[in-house]
Amino acid sequence: MNARGPAAVAPFRVLVLAEVDDAALAGFCDSPFGPFTLADREVALQTNDAIAAAGFDAVIVDASVRALLDAGIPLSAVLAIDADPAPEAVLHWIGAGAHDVVEPAGLTGRALARRTRLAIERQRAALAARRAYSTDTATGLPHREQFVEHVSHLLALREREPSPMAVLGIRIEGLASVAARFGTSVADVLRRRVAVRLRAGVRASDVVASIGEDRFAVLLGSLLAPADADRVAAKVTETLLRTFSVGGNDVSVAVAVGQSTYPEDGVDAERLLRKALAFAAAAPAEGRSGFSNFHEHQVRDAANDE
Repeated sequence: MNARGPAAVAPFRVLVLAEVDDAALAGFCDSPFGPFTLADREVALQTNDAIAAAGFDAVIVDASVRALLDAGIPLSAVLAIDADPAPEAVLHWIGAGAHDVVEPAGLTGRALARRTRLAIERQRAALAARRAYSTDTATGLPHREQFVEHVSHLLALREREPSPMAVLGIRIEGLASVAARFGTSVADVLRRRVAVRLRAGVRASDVVASIGEDRFAVLLGSLLAPADADRVAAKVTETLLRTFSVGGNDVSVAVAVGQSTYPEDGVDAERLLRKALAFAAAAPAEGRSGFSNFHEHQVRDAANDE
């Protein structure tokens, strides 16, 4: 648990979307369980995507914004304020993703701060355990299951706030020949270097995952236009085609990139990923000519998507 001490430079960022008495907020921000800073209430007028992307340490909600919790706030600890927390209500809140349910009557700033901090630490511990389970230790990237979960969550948001998004499937050729020529340890280092370049070649908000020994995937979650995915695919290909220096050896790989776009190529995570990987498998790994999408290569749906 990465607890912050009282001298922490950056306070915990909290968004309050519930009706909380001033008395309950008095002493909250400078509590020994903090410190905390309260976000501007104008944030509440933003989209679910914007609130989720803001990365608050905790969000305090009540029944008036329950739909926000149903939409998902994946990285934040969530406290629910409920004036009458009957057992069924508490179970509903917890089932929706809340970490604690708090009665507003008689609530003090110190008590709210303590429960907020405990919720934050529970969320951090859960995220750490989840990352340890769902991460490819060789590259530090998420596994397929975690990637699919990321895509599924974003698709749920897209149902409420439509916007273009795409999945890139990336196939790397050359890892096996490097292993045969220089040894598996050099090939493992090369694979890690490929992962580093991939991660550096896209935005921090995009998700890069390890799908197999020679395959990766990228979730482009926010595009101004579908054509933006083409530019990212070309950039990724160009980046990976540059020579790698591994253990004193200059080595190169070949790259094939496939692209699936929401909603044209699918409306569920598994289908989008399968299509992107199928397009990459169908494309020749010859640099820029290795770029493929569904409209350029007629890949049989029956063989790859069902």
